[in-house]
Amino acid sequence: MTARSPSARASASTRPRRRSTTGTRASSSTCCDSSLTTTPDRRLPVAPVAALPARQRLRINEIFYSIQGESTFAGRPCVLVRLTGCQMRCTWCDTEYSFYEGAWMRVDDVIERVLSYDCPLAEVTGGEPLLQPGVHTLMSGLCDQGLEVLLETGGGLDISGVDPRVRRIVDLKCPASGEVSNNHWPNLLDLRATDEVKLVVQDRDDYEWAREAIREHRIDRRCAVHLSPVWDALEPAQLASWVLEDGLPVRVSLQLHKALWGGEARGV
Repeated sequence: MTARSPSARASASTRPRRRSTTGTRASSSTCCDSSLTTTPDRRLPVAPVAALPARQRLRINEIFYSIQGESTFAGRPCVLVRLTGCQMRCTWCDTEYSFYEGAWMRVDDVIERVLSYDCPLAEVTGGEPLLQPGVHTLMSGLCDQGLEVLLETGGGLDISGVDPRVRRIVDLKCPASGEVSNNHWPNLLDLRATDEVKLVVQDRDDYEWAREAIREHRIDRRCAVHLSPVWDALEPAQLASWVLEDGLPVRVSLQLHKALWGGEARGV
């Protein structure tokens, strides 16, 4: 998240390659099948990306280079990889386009695309990235290349299997999201000091629920905690006032990318 590059979106037809990666690539097949595509010399058929093993492929919504807008990394240049698909339907979701839009890419090609930006920070987000098994291959591969890797997850799935080198940014859904019943509460017991928890607050009821959840589970003693107001629904100053009144040990987190480029912009 320096100046954004409108041409930085992921595309199955344009993938810059600067460094090689060590992940597994699809092997050639010697039998012919209508589901196979052929290489340019038309001799060796290769399986389409969607047919690869689940850990070797990802359905990608977009890849872009921008200014990180949230978390303790806000303000830093970052390459963001947005995966397709989400099992939640939060009422205030601002990335509904990621539910279905996307193209299949090899994990190796995604890693090469990220490395092409020559940026030391990368975030994997969604949608819900943990729905795709290949995300673990991606995150570990980026860590192997020396990048600092962030995972932004909706908090409805188990985070314990994530590479320990990855910094996990975990949502805890408040009531107004419509998804509070789908919080995976055991995640709170798995938090490390390098992780972060984010609660998106729409109104006073959400704030009071968040306050009690933080206190009851002592989340602030485990890692950094962020309260983020729903864009265009709760004034940031109002949320800040509540936090100050209660002396709540959290950060008030604003979506910096929206302040820079507006609430409707994509690829930022």
